[in-house]
Amino acid sequence: MQTVDTLEKEFKELLKDQDAYREALALVQWDLRTKIPEKGAEQRSEVIGFLSQKMHQLATSDKMKHLIDQLKDKTTNNVLQKSLEECELEYKRSIKIPDAEYKAFVTLRSKSESVWQKAREDNNFSLLQPYLEELVSYNKRFATYWGYQDNKYDGLLHLYEPGMTTEILDTVFEQVRTGLTKLVKQISETKIQPDENLLTHHFPKKDQENFSLDILKKMGYDFDAGRLDETIHPFAIGINPNDVRVTTRYDENDFRMAVFGTIHEGGHALYEQNISKGLAQTPMASGTSMGIHESQSLFWENFIGRSEAFWKEHFDLFHSYAPAAFHTLDFSDFYTAINAVKPSYIRIEADELTYCLHIMIRYELEKSLINGDLAVKDLPEAWNQKMEDYLGIRPTSDREGVLQDIHWAAGDFGYFPSYALGYMYAAQFNNQLSKEMNIEQIISSGDFSPIKNWLTRHIHQHGKMKKPLEIIKEVTNEPLNATYLLDYLTEKYTKIYDL
Repeated sequence: MQTVDTLEKEFKELLKDQDAYREALALVQWDLRTKIPEKGAEQRSEVIGFLSQKMHQLATSDKMKHLIDQLKDKTTNNVLQKSLEECELEYKRSIKIPDAEYKAFVTLRSKSESVWQKAREDNNFSLLQPYLEELVSYNKRFATYWGYQDNKYDGLLHLYEPGMTTEILDTVFEQVRTGLTKLVKQISETKIQPDENLLTHHFPKKDQENFSLDILKKMGYDFDAGRLDETIHPFAIGINPNDVRVTTRYDENDFRMAVFGTIHEGGHALYEQNISKGLAQTPMASGTSMGIHESQSLFWENFIGRSEAFWKEHFDLFHSYAPAAFHTLDFSDFYTAINAVKPSYIRIEADELTYCLHIMIRYELEKSLINGDLAVKDLPEAWNQKMEDYLGIRPTSDREGVLQDIHWAAGDFGYFPSYALGYMYAAQFNNQLSKEMNIEQIISSGDFSPIKNWLTRHIHQHGKMKKPLEIIKEVTNEPLNATYLLDYLTEKYTKIYDL
């Protein structure tokens, strides 16, 4: 009979082994998306498949099952107990997928990402279509393996947002969609229309990078534990708690993409960098859900980075990097242009008012794909029609339409709703934070540490020790409430557009 101490030691060693593979996989994936030569992508996909298979084998091993059975409810170590619960959940989920099938899926996913880059560059959906058809097929099977009650899509949704269902999403999305479309209509009819052309002067990439680096530093991003790189589709990735990397994308004729993209990914990175060190090398050392993770990036990007106080405080810093054409702009005109509402084709370039509509389009298409109501070959046309229905614009190319996001090419079905949920969570957190401190005054001071510390204390440090809906309830004293997002957007844009 093994003692609890012996079992705990074995379990910790197994977790370290898992974490070593996870770290290697994360580094390889970062390289695939940022630095790899085109000819290296094929073999790199095989490596990713191999590492993922090893992780899957560890998660479903007899040793893991033995340790879960023997140690669960016996350890007095709270972190280990939570880790055991997470490992048991992962075991029950992963054991339902044959090992070879999982490896094939992950390998396909990596190849698909590389094909997506080529398809996007060539504006040719047909290149990606066969890969996407296979990925949809895999996800349908996985949803069936894992089980669901009312909607097959729920089987995938739970991966990214535990406790969330399509029933809840349909309700809150309808509420938000109704409010947003009303605001968008009001804004389209008003005579006040900010001039976005004021912002489209040539702005050298290196100068944009330097400004972005300065903003990341002010946010509290630790460059001794991270770096900023360039990629096609921006992302942040935690290699380990002391290596959390940010990527961005530059457009020399529109600095907003890089600046707001960097602030957004910086919000993700702050979450990962400030998880309690005591959770390192356990499953608890990550964000509790994609929605909560997204709440941190959207909080920094929109509630801080698009605020009037932020740009007043950083206007001189901006001018120190911006070309001369920006120096004569009136601040009021500049600020309203930064926050102009104009339906756009590209999600990551969308204004904060229409952003959620982009997510709802993807959510509805995903549900249709997984439930068999839409074929992959019909996806471009279905996408274009929904863009016209929701945003009043119709893409003229696959590049600005169905090929713009990497998520489906990466096999991530069930992920997109997290973006809209994250925006709702962020608004709810912002409302609570506003009760406890003067956010505008803090932003105006240029010292963001009180905000960063509040987020770390209430959200970041806990990692995965608390469930997403548990965090929302504890921090804001109520469950998910979409009203705060609608109130925030209504107040802000009523003022900007004098509605």
